[in-house]
Amino acid sequence: MNNMQALKTNLPEDIALLKAWGDFDKAAELIKKYLTRPIPKALAERLTLELSILAELPMQYPYPYDEALKMMQEKVPGFTREDLETLKDDGYADWIYVNGVVHFQDMFVASIAKTVPKYKDIEVDEDQKTIEVSPVEILDETVNEMIEKGEKNYFIHIRHTVKIKKEAEELGNRIRVYLPIPQNADQISNIKLIDISPEPVKIADETYGQRTVYFEKPLEAGDTFTVEYSYENHAKYVKLDPDKVDAEQPDFETQELLPHIAFSPYIRALCEELTGGETNPLVKARKIYDFITTRVHYSYVREYLTITNIPDYMSTGLKGDCGIQALLFITLCRCAGIPAKWQSGSYVNPASIGNHDWAMFYIAPYGWLHCDCSFGGSAYRNGAENRWNFYFGNLEPFRMAANSEFQLDFDPPKTYLRADPYDNQRGECEYENRRLTFHDFDEERVIVEMFPID
Repeated sequence: MNNMQALKTNLPEDIALLKAWGDFDKAAELIKKYLTRPIPKALAERLTLELSILAELPMQYPYPYDEALKMMQEKVPGFTREDLETLKDDGYADWIYVNGVVHFQDMFVASIAKTVPKYKDIEVDEDQKTIEVSPVEILDETVNEMIEKGEKNYFIHIRHTVKIKKEAEELGNRIRVYLPIPQNADQISNIKLIDISPEPVKIADETYGQRTVYFEKPLEAGDTFTVEYSYENHAKYVKLDPDKVDAEQPDFETQELLPHIAFSPYIRALCEELTGGETNPLVKARKIYDFITTRVHYSYVREYLTITNIPDYMSTGLKGDCGIQALLFITLCRCAGIPAKWQSGSYVNPASIGNHDWAMFYIAPYGWLHCDCSFGGSAYRNGAENRWNFYFGNLEPFRMAANSEFQLDFDPPKTYLRADPYDNQRGECEYENRRLTFHDFDEERVIVEMFPID
């Protein structure tokens, strides 16, 4: 169930056709027939994984075409079917077939409001609101101060709580819960675990690649699982100069990591198109950053579990969210021989907190540098050149880093397939005898205290 490399095996054509048409029930029925036959192990692993994907997909696309049209018409006077067709064809309204009928993704309204200037003022339903970048004034002020003074530091205190939804409660069944906590990353220090409830079974080491606090107990009515922590984020500004790059560069963190960080013929061709003829690794990385931030648009996407190849999804569809942009940057950098890796957790601005992913890349003599293609792309679209340049190599201090590795088991490992097999920001839960998904629990992150420090 946890062998994500199985995604590199293609689906049999009959199952792939049913999936493309959105007949998920029939596709699952056919998979179960395949699994009764003496098929190769690699195919059996792929088909077993596909059963979970097929169960998730229709929940990610709940709005039939006519319902989605009505939703937009209620929010935008004079909105027409042609307008929805344009948004759909231009990639701003994500869709799939469900039993042959076009269905739109559950965040399609929020995605349109966030990425299409014409619709930026439409009202977004409360349950579709997600992390918002700090008011531009705060970001610009912070970026300018970092460039001028060389750093900006914050003390941040957060409380994170998970609770199993009533409809998923199985009282007495043994529940396992993993909540992300800060790791001792390059910009994160002085981590303090202030309160953990109930008593945890294990707290992963501060340097572990996906750090969590782990709970395990028989579920009781009203159980909540909470971790409260504080840390300091010391964000230092690095001014990059291609002329100062060392002639010798390391080759660590340049390998493939299947199924997603894969140097397919298409990725190799794209990497060559973007960086071919260039020898300076910093200039190469900047060319990759420029491609993602200027030629790809931001879009909310379905759960990563349901995407067969994340970099291909973005580099062919030219759309994606922060994590998809980060993974494409990492993949193209590694393909070009530039060390690159994942970092993620929460974006914590003075007004809100939410999921966020970004990337790191290594250039000697500078060492590990940060790259946020999502924030960089937003800056570029809004004409904020200073911010656009800043996010190639730098981050502001509004981050909580819990993960420095992509696609890593927890400590201790989870038994069943994770809701997100690759990363951890919201937390993960499972029963002793079965998996749980994001539909089965509620989570809340609250900023208890946050202020700048010297």
